[in-house]
Amino acid sequence: MLQVGAAIPSTPMELITASSGATKFVLLVLAALSLISWTLMIAKWVEFKRAERNGRDFMDQFERAHTLDEAAAIAERMPASPHKGVMTRAVRFITETTPALAATGERRARLSASQVEALRQVLDSESGAVRDQLGRFVPTLATIGSVSPLIGLLGTVLGIIEAFIGIATKGSGNIGAVAPGIAEALIATAAALSVAIPAVFGYNIFAHRLNRFDGELDGFGSELIALMVREGRI
Repeated sequence: MLQVGAAIPSTPMELITASSGATKFVLLVLAALSLISWTLMIAKWVEFKRAERNGRDFMDQFERAHTLDEAAAIAERMPASPHKGVMTRAVRFITETTPALAATGERRARLSASQVEALRQVLDSESGAVRDQLGRFVPTLATIGSVSPLIGLLGTVLGIIEAFIGIATKGSGNIGAVAPGIAEALIATAAALSVAIPAVFGYNIFAHRLNRFDGELDGFGSELIALMVREGRI
């Protein structure tokens, strides 16, 4: 707590170094949250960029495939991507289902309506799993964005309480005695906002990109089934 009569801080750094233990603890917590937030945003940005690039490359190759076998061969040589994960899961399902269909004696075994529905559910399930994997830790940004202002408010309230206790103890209520204590308390609010604003921005950006991936994977599932229809597997 700033003492009455002591040198008045003139910069935010001086306010922090002269602040009370409670304010310093709050600022330390906010610094840790800021570090976590920026680490997550950088890591997710890199992950999303790689997934988008690999997904575009995969779709460029997939659109040239005329059969499911060609599409499977493309998936094997392409780097990991959400689309490749869905494709690999679909091929495994079809491979495991085909032997039972061969017993029908048809020239070319076809998936029944129930099996096509099962395939669609497998594609939806795998798309959801890929999205969950890609979206790991994104909700953490929302949590940091919503909790940080409350922690900052707590630091501000504690700082104001200590400021008024100090004023009452020293018996001085002039503006020169009040202002430093209030400024110290508001440092916690400013720090909290500097943590929360980037975290909320990051969460909204990544949530939007996850929703876009949802649409792309749904469309890819439909294209995969359409390819099987053209090939005569359905």
